[in-house]
Amino acid sequence: MSTAEQIPARTPEPGIPGKSRWTAVSVVALGTFLLVTAEQLPIGLLTSVGSALSVSEGTAGLMVTVPSIVAGFAAPLVPMVVGSLDRRVLLLALMALMTAANLGSALAPNFAVLLGSRVLVGIAIGGFWAVAAGLAVRLVTPADVPRATAVIFGGVGAANVFGVPLGTLVGGLTGWRIAFSSLSALALVALIALLAVLPRLVASRAVRPGLLVEQFRDPGVRVGIIATVLLVFGHFAAYTFVSPALQELSGIDERYVGPLLFGFGAAGMIGNFAAGIALSRRVHRSVLAIAVAMAVAMPLFLLLGTTAIGGAVLLIVWGLAFGGVSVGLQTWTIKAAPRAVEAASSLWVAVFNLSIGLGALVGGIIVDTFTLQGVLWLGGACALLAALAIRTARTNDALR
Repeated sequence: MSTAEQIPARTPEPGIPGKSRWTAVSVVALGTFLLVTAEQLPIGLLTSVGSALSVSEGTAGLMVTVPSIVAGFAAPLVPMVVGSLDRRVLLLALMALMTAANLGSALAPNFAVLLGSRVLVGIAIGGFWAVAAGLAVRLVTPADVPRATAVIFGGVGAANVFGVPLGTLVGGLTGWRIAFSSLSALALVALIALLAVLPRLVASRAVRPGLLVEQFRDPGVRVGIIATVLLVFGHFAAYTFVSPALQELSGIDERYVGPLLFGFGAAGMIGNFAAGIALSRRVHRSVLAIAVAMAVAMPLFLLLGTTAIGGAVLLIVWGLAFGGVSVGLQTWTIKAAPRAVEAASSLWVAVFNLSIGLGALVGGIIVDTFTLQGVLWLGGACALLAALAIRTARTNDALR
């Protein structure tokens, strides 16, 4: 018997006023903002951290790889370990861990200790995101789920608009340790906000290994997972090294990398909410369009991004396309498994974060061993394969 046959569809938590529901959604979005900022902040600090701790840019890329891989394993493991624990308590504990881990990064005396603190960041990311990714169905009415999901994943775009660029700017002006310290302070603020507004979130059913495996029986979930691996792996193989790419391929001075990353993030926020609107109408067509745009943007960077203007314009186009990836693929997952949202979301978050880490790892190997251009070709090829998988997918009515 399938999961859909065993479990009734989730409904919003009872007894919460409408305004309070959207306040809770906004605070969860703040949490995703800090998660993504923590995960990707080292992208803008690779050069300064590598120089300060005497490691190469490829090795410094492990600051992205390690927490992402840990988060990938933590996403299904944390819900399984905590069982039926109130998800509100779990989210608070994980945000407290994020606060402590970023402080540990700021105080790290060497690169090994810094990587150790990034392991803790990965646990917090995986556990928090596994719950938060499907939280919209518990906080708002069914009609508002696409919009609430877009708001929650707006935190991803906001991290690229404000978190990573401002962190890069702070790191450039005051040092990378101050950037991590500031992130720790913001995580503490988020912890207090979550404590104040989140309702009690009782787990209706504990996530277990069999339930995770069961999700692959649905062809819609399976294609969504394959597309996630390809798009996220390809993107982060290239984007982890966007700072050196802008400098070496487009001839852009290091001082302008932070502002350009701000532009990438701003485009990503626009792409996120534009995708949210499109997804409320046609899920399959919208996700396919996102994958095709990614397949075009990254290779074009090599062909047309050899000048400062060309590089900047293509970075914005890339940002617009990637902005729709998180909300698009999460919406796909919810629609494919409406009665097993937390289990399917845990699986999706796991592969999403593993793909970030593996993409950054493979990208680092390619950059150190071969050429910087190779990661952009790889990213485009992966996105093209994702588009082909989505195009040929057998989907249920909700995904059409």
